[in-house]
Amino acid sequence: MRVLLVEDDALLGQAVQLGLSDREFSVHWVRTGGAAVSELNHNEYDAMVLDLGLPDLDGSRVLSSSRKRGVTIPILILTARDQVHDKIAHLDAGADDYLTKPFDMNELAARLRALCRRQLGQASADIKVGPIMLNTNTRDVRVADAPLSLSRREFELLKTLMSAPERVLSRDRLETAVFQGETEIESNALEVHVSNLRRKLGHKEWIETIRGIGYRLKCNS
Repeated sequence: MRVLLVEDDALLGQAVQLGLSDREFSVHWVRTGGAAVSELNHNEYDAMVLDLGLPDLDGSRVLSSSRKRGVTIPILILTARDQVHDKIAHLDAGADDYLTKPFDMNELAARLRALCRRQLGQASADIKVGPIMLNTNTRDVRVADAPLSLSRREFELLKTLMSAPERVLSRDRLETAVFQGETEIESNALEVHVSNLRRKLGHKEWIETIRGIGYRLKCNS
């Protein structure tokens, strides 16, 4: 799950980035509202964690402008503002959740997982596409009810493909999900994991290569 973190406090931002990364999130951290707007314009994210007290552009304005521009990803407000009227105002303005500081990292991670499940129309941690069933909490994978053993990277690749079945996902998005912030990635590393996943699934045609763009999962039938 790719998360955009918008937090100007250096210590807190680093702590949240590390804490979520340890919990299998891929986190890109920016410290200003302007940087957040730019990221949303140019890159794909599954959710945004947004502080309100930013130095250049208040988080409230980032929220409202994002929704006006058609940004539909879940937005979780993470702030020290704990008044009920603040919570109501931001939830009514388009925020999907509101968590006050101080907070528990496990709770933040759980709220993000729940928001992304809701975004996908899932009430549980199970994702099902055709004969493939994947549980994001237990990390169990089954194909036609038979258990399938995957490496961590293969699991992240399959989960990302299953989050958008029949849609073409770019190499950049898949590499971000699979390698989660690693800086030195071999040019053919993604292809290797795609090949291994195809072999384990037993149906190479389920993962379609879109030359020059990325891959698509096609196994609904």
